[in-house]
Amino acid sequence: MTSTIQFGSKQIDFHLEYSDRKSLGITVKPDLSVLVKAPFDTSLEKVKEKLRKKAPWIIRQQSFFLYFHPRTPARKYISGETHLYLGREYRLKIIQNNFESVKLKGKCIEATANDKTRIKQLVGEWYLQNAKLKLRTIAQPLIDNFKKYNIEPSSIVLRDMPTRWGSCTPKGKIILNPELIKAPKGCIEYVIIHELCHLVHHDHTQKFIDLQTKEMKDWEKWKMKLEKLLA
Repeated sequence: MTSTIQFGSKQIDFHLEYSDRKSLGITVKPDLSVLVKAPFDTSLEKVKEKLRKKAPWIIRQQSFFLYFHPRTPARKYISGETHLYLGREYRLKIIQNNFESVKLKGKCIEATANDKTRIKQLVGEWYLQNAKLKLRTIAQPLIDNFKKYNIEPSSIVLRDMPTRWGSCTPKGKIILNPELIKAPKGCIEYVIIHELCHLVHHDHTQKFIDLQTKEMKDWEKWKMKLEKLLA
């Protein structure tokens, strides 16, 4: 079932599941949703009372995950429109010709096609090709550095994730959102270091934060920049 509590001016929606368990558990998911699992005999009012006590923590967790939400405004793919690449703005320049290509030229992303309806796909493919090359290139020295902790990702893959910049699996696979190619190198390094730290400490404990700070002292700056730049 789905319900809501009010905490100050903040409304917290949650999904409640009953199960054969002894205690009540609250989980904030990366998509900002709140899942509550409770014993069968727990009243809804008791659940809400527990949620109100945990509300500051829930809001902090949602704020944390919010920084990983890609929120680049939708583009129309018309000449003169600005597009980001490695943190810099480039103007899209559309050229009509019989061949198809996309390339950086000065302060422009030049997209050439005979059919203008192809521009969006061509630019998307160009971004993806560059993401495959550059994200792995940026990641490699960071991976090498983390070998001192006796960890190494089993692989690095790119995957479109509407609500995350990066994630890692229990088996050590690091997944990166190809949209990161639009962010500055420091932001990309932050996301990769964040996921590498998760291979050492799986939860967002103080030990995790301490390790992240040790490996990237200014991580908060890049975290904020990632949010502001692609908001």
